[in-house]
Amino acid sequence: MDKADWLLCPVCSNKTRIKLRQDTTLLNFPLFCPKCKQEILVNVRQLNTSIIKESKQRRRVDKL
Repeated sequence: MDKADWLLCPVCSNKTRIKLRQDTTLLNFPLFCPKCKQEILVNVRQLNTSIIKESKQRRRVDKL
């Protein structure tokens, strides 16, 4: 059976909601981390992740 692992956020190193197998290839994938609320453009080949572009998400602030 192929090895499967969770895709970790390159910023905060926590699990994302994406599970990868050994033969999975992602190109220009917009990875969103639910913990640090950042979206990062990544490439993944053979469970190795490389960052293409990092963009900060602004949090919405409700005014009373």
